[in-house]
Amino acid sequence: MKVFPGPNPPSNAPTKADASVQLRILATSDVHANLLPYDYYLDRDDMPFGLARLATLIADARAEVRNSILLDNGDMLQGTPISDIIAQPDGPWQGIHPVILAMNHLGYDAAGLGNHEFNFGLEWLRNTAKNARFPYLCANIKRVSGSNHETFWSPSLILERAVQDDSGTTHTLRIGVLSVMPPQVTTWDKSHLDGRVQSADMLDVARREVPRLRAKGADLVILLAHTGIEGSGERPMMENAAIPLAHIDGVDAMITGHIHSVFPSQRFHDTQGVDPARGMIGNIPVVMPGYRGSHLGVIDLDLQHADGRWSMASSQAAVRPVDSPNQETVKSDVTLREELEPAHKITLQSTNQSIGASKGPLHSYLSLVGVNPAERLVARAQCAALTLALRAGPYADLPVLASVAPFRAGGRGGPHHYTDIAPGPLALRHVADLYAFPNTLVGLLMTGRDLRDWLERAAIIFNGIDPGTTDAPLCDRAMPSHIFEIVEGLTYEIDLSQPPRVDIAGSILNPTARRIRKLRHAGRAVKDDDRFVMATNSYRAAGSGPFPAAKPTQVIHEDPRLVREHLLTYLRQAGPLTPPDKPIWRFCRMPGTSVIHRTGPGLRDVAPSPLREGMTPLDLDADGFLRLRIAL
Repeated sequence: MKVFPGPNPPSNAPTKADASVQLRILATSDVHANLLPYDYYLDRDDMPFGLARLATLIADARAEVRNSILLDNGDMLQGTPISDIIAQPDGPWQGIHPVILAMNHLGYDAAGLGNHEFNFGLEWLRNTAKNARFPYLCANIKRVSGSNHETFWSPSLILERAVQDDSGTTHTLRIGVLSVMPPQVTTWDKSHLDGRVQSADMLDVARREVPRLRAKGADLVILLAHTGIEGSGERPMMENAAIPLAHIDGVDAMITGHIHSVFPSQRFHDTQGVDPARGMIGNIPVVMPGYRGSHLGVIDLDLQHADGRWSMASSQAAVRPVDSPNQETVKSDVTLREELEPAHKITLQSTNQSIGASKGPLHSYLSLVGVNPAERLVARAQCAALTLALRAGPYADLPVLASVAPFRAGGRGGPHHYTDIAPGPLALRHVADLYAFPNTLVGLLMTGRDLRDWLERAAIIFNGIDPGTTDAPLCDRAMPSHIFEIVEGLTYEIDLSQPPRVDIAGSILNPTARRIRKLRHAGRAVKDDDRFVMATNSYRAAGSGPFPAAKPTQVIHEDPRLVREHLLTYLRQAGPLTPPDKPIWRFCRMPGTSVIHRTGPGLRDVAPSPLREGMTPLDLDADGFLRLRIAL
């Protein structure tokens, strides 16, 4: 195991008996390349997030204590044009990756890999990480035996740090750090990882690695767990395994993430085994520091030395927001902004290049209630690309459909996390906004039965609604918006009086439930044995969330180019676009019934107004979302 010494050499002085040392763990997670408080999609500065604002909180938190370390919990390298477009091999920025530049500047001690670190492939990740002045860790993703790929991260490490007690006496502290992430990454990024790396259960690996760290002399163990907090019981290959991970013997503190939420917070007040008031899961302190650089995680450990070993006397976990009610938003760190300015300028120059025009607004404020101009534009680009690819083959005569998810539709991303493109010129930044992830295009052979099942799984994002209920919450807030899908080329209705057919993992909950009604193509009812081809993305085709992986016989086309590239081509060739207005889906009528949908307050400024009959804007809720009443 490689040991990465700290910036100061450890003291060789013997540790005194009955010494007491305070160690502060500072943590970030799911920053997703939001380095500056700049929204490249909206072309708007001074947003209430970003690593530059966290840098100010980091400096303040370090100044308050004698001893601290800084760790990242993954999903730092992907997410905005400064990483996804500019810092690519064929992009205009050829220096050290801006994210690595920022992390080096802040002096990170170690970083865990998140699933999105693998979005651009192993070579890209290796080339990006080689300039990091800190180690990358991941214990449950390893090289496939016989593969010529060599992993360039470690499963765990021991950081030797010189720490001072209250009297100023220096001691040596050996801090074990272990990282795990969802094993589903080999499915989500199959095109990059298949045959090269393999994943293992987070719990199995952590239970094996923690004792090894202790045996190698770790005085304490910190778990970087790129996984969410989920109240269900332990099961094999869990995606969100924070609760059982916290109960592994030998773990002293844990940083979680992946689900873009905040802990400690009252969101988890009714989750069994979780104490949000104290920031504890089981008996250890835990933080989950939000999304896009919204929060800094802070864990304070009071360590005492006696009988030749260190033990934890007490702990405290908290998150510090960069933006909170009735307080001024934390200012950005000036020196980090200066460090990033050259990459930022190149990003603006590139993303503001004109590539087309739209005659109407493209937004995602109403994506979950049947108004889908942004997703349908992407879907039409996918249809055009797949039709062209299949034009001379055996499937050329089959109807071409396209399935697209609303990637930016509020939820855990907050009330400003929406696509909002005004009528007029379209720039490259709008392409990144409309399609935020580096997925590739896949063509699937689908039957009518397959399509019904696909749409049933997409519809689990909605709560079941009893007829006659008023103002019931429409969406299950535990479900991320990207689970939902629309299918361009069909028309259909969703019956909310029915319970969801499957759960988030795709397991059948209610075998007789059927939410999808009046499924039609070209005005004709879709039969179970009807055949279609459907354009989707590599992430969905590989199996994700409630969607099963496509069978090999279903995959009739795989394109190495990104969906975003096909969208760019479509916009450049199509001329000024008129966003589709006629809906392809709606909720089944339920007289005397209404629901409340949470959307972004920016909906009020969209012109012309996209609100339909039966939609009534209300007030803002405590989280800043606009409450929208919808009569069913």
